[in-house]
Amino acid sequence: MIFFVSGTHEASFKRAVKAIDELKGKGVITEDVILQTGYTDDYEPKYCKWEKFFPYDQTQELAKEAHILITHGGPSSFIMGLSNGKVPIVIPRRAEFGEHVNDHQVKFCHAVAERQGNILVVDDVNELENLIKNYDTITADMAKGMTFNNQRFCEGIENIANSLVKEK
Repeated sequence: MIFFVSGTHEASFKRAVKAIDELKGKGVITEDVILQTGYTDDYEPKYCKWEKFFPYDQTQELAKEAHILITHGGPSSFIMGLSNGKVPIVIPRRAEFGEHVNDHQVKFCHAVAERQGNILVVDDVNELENLIKNYDTITADMAKGMTFNNQRFCEGIENIANSLVKEK
């Protein structure tokens, strides 16, 4: 199953929703597709299951179950995929399409992709067909998931504490 998350920004994300829906309609995508369309009132998907919004717990469960998670460029959405061991396909919202107020998602997503190497950034929705068709091959050697600094920090503090209380 493929799960798409548009986020909660109060602007249409028709560009992404329509592109995914059309790939499903053309048979390029053979898996089930579930779309969270958000405020995309100017396009109603014809080939995919969809809701404007899912409750938080259901969103988390769908992201966990998905073979491929596709998200907008908000960090909470693509981190949801990373925390489930996936390499998310990320389509940053762009100002030129009225999807956001500026292109901060574009810049941020490219920085994450360059530094971490664990997300696939889509600048042009025409790239989606190749990414979806070849997802398993493309992501086979990529870092999956993420490491959390909190865990490393706690382990470091625990090691220090243990060394201080060791019996001599």
